[in-house]
Amino acid sequence: MAKFDIIAATGCPTGIAHTFMAKEALEKAAAERGLTIKVETHGQVGVENELTKSEIAGAKAVVVAADKDVQAERFAGKPMVSVGVSKALSVEAAGKLIDRALAAKGDSTVAAAADVEDEVEEKESIGHIIYKHLMNGVSHMLVFVVAGGVLTAVSFLWGITSFDSTASDYNSFAAMLKIIGGIAMNLMVPVLSAYIAESIGKRPALVPGFVAGMIAIQGLPVNAETGMIDAGGAGVGFGFLGGIVGGFLAGYVILLLEKVFTGLPKNLDGLKAIFLYPLFSTAIVGLVMLGISGPMAAINTAMMDFLKGLSASGAVVLGLAIGCMCAFDMGGPVNKAAYVTGTAMLTEALAAGVGTDTYNFGTNFMAAVSAACIVPPLITTFAVVVGKKYFSQEDHDAGVVNLILGCTHITEGAIPFMTKNIWPVMPIMMLGSSIASILTIMFNVHDPAPHGGFLVLPVVENGPLWVLAILIGAVVGGILFVAFKKYDFEKNQKAAPAAKPVEAPKAAAVEAPKSEAADFVKVENVFVAEDFASRDEALSFVSNQAVKAGIAGDADAVMNAFMAREAEGTTGMMEGFAIPHAKSDAITEAAVIVVKDESGVTGWDTMDGAPVNVAIALLIPGAQAGTTHLKILSKVAEALMDEDFRATVKGSTDAAKIAKTINARLV
Repeated sequence: MAKFDIIAATGCPTGIAHTFMAKEALEKAAAERGLTIKVETHGQVGVENELTKSEIAGAKAVVVAADKDVQAERFAGKPMVSVGVSKALSVEAAGKLIDRALAAKGDSTVAAAADVEDEVEEKESIGHIIYKHLMNGVSHMLVFVVAGGVLTAVSFLWGITSFDSTASDYNSFAAMLKIIGGIAMNLMVPVLSAYIAESIGKRPALVPGFVAGMIAIQGLPVNAETGMIDAGGAGVGFGFLGGIVGGFLAGYVILLLEKVFTGLPKNLDGLKAIFLYPLFSTAIVGLVMLGISGPMAAINTAMMDFLKGLSASGAVVLGLAIGCMCAFDMGGPVNKAAYVTGTAMLTEALAAGVGTDTYNFGTNFMAAVSAACIVPPLITTFAVVVGKKYFSQEDHDAGVVNLILGCTHITEGAIPFMTKNIWPVMPIMMLGSSIASILTIMFNVHDPAPHGGFLVLPVVENGPLWVLAILIGAVVGGILFVAFKKYDFEKNQKAAPAAKPVEAPKAAAVEAPKSEAADFVKVENVFVAEDFASRDEALSFVSNQAVKAGIAGDADAVMNAFMAREAEGTTGMMEGFAIPHAKSDAITEAAVIVVKDESGVTGWDTMDGAPVNVAIALLIPGAQAGTTHLKILSKVAEALMDEDFRATVKGSTDAAKIAKTINARLV
């Protein structure tokens, strides 16, 4: 069985994008450090790449990046870092998590690399624990909402009242679709409640969790004539908020009962699971839920009235609130709060029926939320197409893919663009989403489906205007994004110093015999007697040498690629080494250029704060960005863990010896 240095588990509420973005970031960060890693994902299709007991036992450290329950108790006793999935979406952030996990083991070689402010905590914060339990419920609930909402919306294609056998547009198939969709939507709150409870109290909590959810949608039954509690009466449900309260109540009641029944003999464990836990937890949770039904119904009504009151303030106020929330963290907690509120209101709208004020407000609100979620990825698509020269090939490819993600209501594709430049990209995204939301409300668009993006256009009322609102938001945001990237591109070009005039190659660099063609690092590309005033001057020198050696055709493009990588996170390592790397279409062949500065290059951020004496620069053609790039980078990173390798390269002034030493590690 293979052993891994690091094992990890990732999971987001929807299990669509964040889960796999975090996996990729962790894998790349581990490769940069020369570490092996296996990442288990908890996506919408279930657990993939599942970790075995032997793999867990053999790992040095564990990284958990999840907003849902990933059974972290399996890792008890292992050095571990546990954070929300949004903390592992970039390679730099994922690398810090790996460093922190290893530092928890007491490894002195990596402890210095861990940020002081990111010191490993022994326990998760209370806020993250609560959020993780909540999102476990939301992740299970969303699929019911999507399936039920879309089926209900599709039933309207035969007519708004096609489900009604007394209406002129009645259709039996449409009626069956609406029945199925309605059942799925009605399961939303019980499933939410049950899986919040399950995240806290595990399997025993499912029973009281489901019961709590059912009470939340039914309320306390009261006989209309007697005013007394009556099983045959009718109650006022308290919906989504009640489901959340019931889920947490059920989960913690199970934990309480586990403590209460601790003294029972071990041979009664089966009785506890099949009889005692479900009986007592259901009774306790049920009585409490029925007891608080009145206050909870009042709170639920007040929340809906508040949102409707916000709408009364005008489309701008409501649309701005929705747009900013949806684009703030691209599928994170704030975005989910807006989306889940929209689905809760949509559920009430569909229950109220077509033509009611509740239906009109709920479907209009849902349309605004969907528009705000669709816009950010489309902003990146517009930007990389219109301003292609200002983006790397990697960003361009991601932006094009975002056209598909955006059109299908998957916001997360815009995250990598925002994490590189939170300011001003986040405000640009929020502005674009807000414009789309405001126009959607003003255009009186109604969306009876909670997900699907443009796939549900046939059931959207005023669909063409909805598309127009989204396109306007995307274009405005895209223009602003291109303007920022153009400014940033030109600023970096001006900042890059002109290359040093090199009349003739320095003797120390070339007097050694030419390297064999099979050698990746050529002797003539090793420069051992340089003196650089700054990091940018060193990178400019490398860029120009790449052109002189025929490795690249455009020094400015190579320099921009180096600078773009440094903007994502410094390539300065420890003990005087740096691994700058440029990925660009201007580079014609993969190569390594080595420069040494005995006095040290200052201003190059490193893990230990020491100046850089040796920069091993990787130059990779854009087409090889995901293959050759990672292989070379991981080999170099692994070599830097070897004290003998560091001493040889740092201590030698012989270009041939340095080239031979590095080539030996790239085999």
